[in-house]
Amino acid sequence: MKLWVKILIGLFLGVFVGTLIGPKAEYLYPIGQVFLRLINMVVVLLVLSSMTVGVSNIHDPQKLGRVGGKMLVLYACTTVIAIVIGLFFAKVLQPGLGLSLRGASKITVSAAPNISEIFVNIIPDNPIGALAQANMLQVIVFALFLGIAINFAGERGKPLLAALESLADVMFRLTSIVMEFSPIGVFAIMAWVAGSFGIAVLIPLAKFLIGYYVGGLLHIFIVFCFILWFMVRLNPIPFFRGMTDAIMVAFSTSSSSASLPVTMHCVQQNLGVSRSISCFVLPLGSTVNMNGAAMFQAMAAVFVAQAYGIELSWYSLFMVTTTATLSAVGAAGVPGTSLIMLSVIFKSVGLPLEGIAILAGIDRVREMLSTVLNVLGDAVTAMYVAKKEGELDERRYYHAELVEVESVE
Repeated sequence: MKLWVKILIGLFLGVFVGTLIGPKAEYLYPIGQVFLRLINMVVVLLVLSSMTVGVSNIHDPQKLGRVGGKMLVLYACTTVIAIVIGLFFAKVLQPGLGLSLRGASKITVSAAPNISEIFVNIIPDNPIGALAQANMLQVIVFALFLGIAINFAGERGKPLLAALESLADVMFRLTSIVMEFSPIGVFAIMAWVAGSFGIAVLIPLAKFLIGYYVGGLLHIFIVFCFILWFMVRLNPIPFFRGMTDAIMVAFSTSSSSASLPVTMHCVQQNLGVSRSISCFVLPLGSTVNMNGAAMFQAMAAVFVAQAYGIELSWYSLFMVTTTATLSAVGAAGVPGTSLIMLSVIFKSVGLPLEGIAILAGIDRVREMLSTVLNVLGDAVTAMYVAKKEGELDERRYYHAELVEVESVE
């Protein structure tokens, strides 16, 4: 049985058991807390290693200055737009209000600092201290600088890069191990929530999922089509036709990394992007360009804040936007990572981690569209960069006969 099915069963079983036993579900609360602590155990080193490796992969200074610059700007812009769309739908639909979890967790929200303090505080004066205190925004900033410094160090930086790559691989594996416990953790927390607050918990989750799908489709058909039509100067219809195989693989696997071979095939063979551009843009995009994950993280933060009766200030929304944009760089292109990275967002604005378990039951269904957003965002960026660099075959884009992918492992 697939993990997402187990998590979904855990969610509904937890709601059923919690409703059945009522306040006695409080005894299951420590089990849920163990699961949340396991997530906390993983997230700091996962972010540090994966983000540093992702940044250090941009190792060609000349290409970074020309192709990489265009690529990263477009990645950042589409990610911020996705976050804004997520915040908009969460604010308009207000799915978290139906949960009414006020008082379910001890929460302290510190006063918002002024603008100068914001920019000063994101720079760690002690990286080890930032890691120890799990100050995720500072960890992210340190990882960005560390990745750049490794590139400038050249050969002397390669041993550290190799060690961080090994650490990243180990942390991804540890993430998979932790996620194996997620059905039990979700069951325990949902039983506790349902026992304390009733079965009405499921209605806001459905509302959240509908809002996410509407927001995701708008991002695809408005933002991506705008880029193709006005910036790349191409009709968007052949783009979606040429990306059909990649869309289906992304939707079914929920993995940007697993979809990468098919995405590269579609972009090169069907859309006419040169091999040099696609081989540079797409692998990096599968690591650092996570439009779908960023939209989810923004919506999830507002959803949980509404559920716990927390009013997010403009400063908090700024922190959500900034942290979600940066954490998208450190998110692995594999199923389930968004839940781990969500703890980064929650920590940045002081939200309770119990909200992660509440959202875990619908995460697989959400992640199907999220991966499509990620893959299409990478392909649109490759189209834009190839057009600006004169490495786009428009004849192939409009007239190529599509070549089916025979097999994808």
